[in-house]
Amino acid sequence: MKISSILIFIGFLCIILGIAIFVKTYFPVISLELNYQVNAAQGQLAIKREIKPQDSQFGIVIPKIDANAKIIPNVDPYNARQYQVALTKGIAHALGTAFPGNEGDVFLFSHSSVNFYEAQKYNSIFYLLNKMEKGDEIDLYYNNGKFKYLVTDKKTVAAEQVKYLSGNGSKKTVTLMTCWPPGTTWERLLVTGELVKD
Repeated sequence: MKISSILIFIGFLCIILGIAIFVKTYFPVISLELNYQVNAAQGQLAIKREIKPQDSQFGIVIPKIDANAKIIPNVDPYNARQYQVALTKGIAHALGTAFPGNEGDVFLFSHSSVNFYEAQKYNSIFYLLNKMEKGDEIDLYYNNGKFKYLVTDKKTVAAEQVKYLSGNGSKKTVTLMTCWPPGTTWERLLVTGELVKD
């Protein structure tokens, strides 16, 4: 009787621990998703609003999904140690890619979410990147200037595809990348936008 009570207690603790890990991992995703759905239901997504960037020297604001973060420049996307440190401070700008306003592609990447023991450690600015559609606005700030891009494409690709990291091209574009689905590293979600003049 005593051993069965101990086993039941241990089983109960394991269930509670599992629920706590799930909540810690996915609470930010669930919270942002609920906030997005409430705003969509109230028609708030269509309202033009000016959001002050966290960093006007190099920052990003995506009004539709309330993303607002500092961008860490020239981060090597092939050096896990370097980009993991950068992602604790903001969004990473891939080394060798363009800067806002210049010809070529500005390649930015961030987590969509991570495992439970790092869920709060790393920025997960791109949780809702999948909500972006053609014509949505992406504002990049660089050297106190604002550069407005409009989404032209969204797609998922295999995790091994790295051709998008070149930063080359004759157009002035931005590519936002995150792991997809959130909490996994199975695929990459890419959102591309093109610079427009205000």
